[in-house]
Amino acid sequence: MNTRENGSGEEPVIRDNRKIDPETGEARETDKGQQEQAAEAAGSAPAAASAAAGSDLASVELAAQLAERTADLQRLQAEYSNYRKRVERDRVAVKEQAVAGVLAELLPVLDDIGRARDHGELTGGFAKVGESLEAATGKLGLSPFGTKGEPFDPTVHEALMHSYSPDVAEPTCVEILQPGYRIGERVLRPARVAVAEPEDPAPADN
Repeated sequence: MNTRENGSGEEPVIRDNRKIDPETGEARETDKGQQEQAAEAAGSAPAAASAAAGSDLASVELAAQLAERTADLQRLQAEYSNYRKRVERDRVAVKEQAVAGVLAELLPVLDDIGRARDHGELTGGFAKVGESLEAATGKLGLSPFGTKGEPFDPTVHEALMHSYSPDVAEPTCVEILQPGYRIGERVLRPARVAVAEPEDPAPADN
């Protein structure tokens, strides 16, 4: 058996990689394996583009979902804030109504104290009790109003008596029969007054 010096019994393989056939002078066709590799490379490009497009679409959808969730959270926060404000307004209104109800019941007592003071009967221990009650109602926001000589205002005055006088230029409270009371801007009871209007001018003689 004949052997080669390198110890291998196989014939050497010689590949001709020339692109031009030396016998015909024509261009040779590419190797089948190279063609398959080229085809695979060409097919992978659209797949990569498709994967990139899918990734961009997923990012857009995620951003849209995030924006929607953020809007929902902001809306819930605004609704909760409005709810808290409404509850606080209702709480204050209920408190003011309760205080007004109690003070309204005390107005006759305050009237008695005022009449006793006007007649000089508010003395001794009774004077201290009266002053303490007036101070307590003042801390709760109750304040009297109504002054002799002020212009008549039907929104805060209740006219119990009416007359004409040459000493006034407009309807005027000439007597305060019972003081009015308010809590802040809310009128708890109007001032009951006697009102005088200007006298009509005498008709001119012809």
